[in-house]
Amino acid sequence: MRRALLACLLAFAALPAVAQEWTPNRPIRWIVGFAPGGVGDTTARLVGAKLSDRLGQPVVIENRPSAGGILASETVARAAPDGHTLLLVTATAATAPHLMRSMPYDPIKDFTFVTQVASFPHVIVVAANAPYRSLQDLIAGARANPGRINMGSVAVGTALHLSLELLKSMGNIPAEIVTYRSTGDLLNATATGDVTAAMEVAATTLGQISGGRLRALAVTSATRATVLPEVPTVAESGLPDYRVITWNGMAGPANMPRPIVDRLAAEVRTVMAMPEVRDRLVALAVEPAAHGPEAMLALINADTELWGRVIRAANIPRQ
Repeated sequence: MRRALLACLLAFAALPAVAQEWTPNRPIRWIVGFAPGGVGDTTARLVGAKLSDRLGQPVVIENRPSAGGILASETVARAAPDGHTLLLVTATAATAPHLMRSMPYDPIKDFTFVTQVASFPHVIVVAANAPYRSLQDLIAGARANPGRINMGSVAVGTALHLSLELLKSMGNIPAEIVTYRSTGDLLNATATGDVTAAMEVAATTLGQISGGRLRALAVTSATRATVLPEVPTVAESGLPDYRVITWNGMAGPANMPRPIVDRLAAEVRTVMAMPEVRDRLVALAVEPAAHGPEAMLALINADTELWGRVIRAANIPRQ
């Protein structure tokens, strides 16, 4: 009996450390495929600072901007799956397969998805002095004046552009879609009336909405945004099946052991529940959404299918 017990204890001690709760042994790189200052970068820095405290190692935010975040994604896809190199994955993971002729990695098979981190709605805005007081007004105006109303977004193929294509299709809106190189150019064109309406991330429009330069007509999420409680959703505005959010999350290279995934997901969930984190994000129109690996993968698969349909219907060519 004693020999059997001793054998079991020795066998357990011989198990690799990863079979027990994982603890990082050096700094963690969390790679962001965009320049500093955006919503995703701000979220990663806020969450990363708290993760550093909980994991006992620095979480270093590393910005590697490139078209669609491909450079950042490729860097992580080629890293060792030991939990020390992570990616801030975005909705690009769901759109890029339909927009790129070729990619240096498989957007699903070459990654281990840890958890969604946050979501943030888009908002449809017009100039403050525009005649449209609601999304219904805008749609009615477009139908009454085919071709005279245009709607703007940033860059062809972005989630914002595709959200607008989906709105145009579902709302039967006879309007031209125009794209701008930057959010600043888009919002300025909207405020001056060069573009009738724009689709943008809520966080980037709050200052101009509160400052009286833009008027918000609707948000694209299933429920109203906490920071824009008076603004109805698109679903409330006559398109009940319309719901779009932008999101970000955490991923690592393929074949990352489950104990690492579980530890990271649990710590992100804990951080996102902290009042100081939640309050800071909600003020930026960002909603914490740490739902774990299975929910993260389901979200990417659903969005990949959705945006594939939208891209094909809009005849957007591959690049």
